[in-house]
Amino acid sequence: MARINPDALPNLEGRVVRTNKVQKTNKGGRTMSWSILVVMGDGNGHVGAGIGKARAIPDAVRKGEEDAKKNLIKVPIVNGTIPHEVLAMHGASEVMLKPAAPGTGVVAGGAVRILLESAGVHDVLAKSIGSNNPVNNAWATMKAFAMLKTLDEYAALRGKTADEVRRGSAQNAVKEESGDGA
Repeated sequence: MARINPDALPNLEGRVVRTNKVQKTNKGGRTMSWSILVVMGDGNGHVGAGIGKARAIPDAVRKGEEDAKKNLIKVPIVNGTIPHEVLAMHGASEVMLKPAAPGTGVVAGGAVRILLESAGVHDVLAKSIGSNNPVNNAWATMKAFAMLKTLDEYAALRGKTADEVRRGSAQNAVKEESGDGA
């Protein structure tokens, strides 16, 4: 998959999904640091997620945004929803995304909802199965986005046009009924 240049997307917005405070005990006391999950999206099909770690929250957010910009992907959106159902796993988290009818809205929770809204998907059904860890759910959702393909992409893989793929099963059924097919 080709890398997306974040400078070419002027309206990228970042959202903090989860902050995690970590303490390390040393001889002189405790050292505190933060790991923050950040989602960047333009609401027009581009979204990325990243983790930033630092001793101060603003530095961790900045690092998370930089990491999210490195992981930007293009999400195919058809009529405000995703093109097909998809199931993806990361660790013990599993995320299922299903296309929905117009007006349904985003039926999802937690990190999955933030990623879908940042990508610009308006109608979708999502279910988080297994672990409810926001970080693993975010990575599973990003994997699900990467698995999505439009009808044109599937047709190109098969060396056909989108109309041939769309009508293929209907034309084969007509041929078999009339006796023209083998």
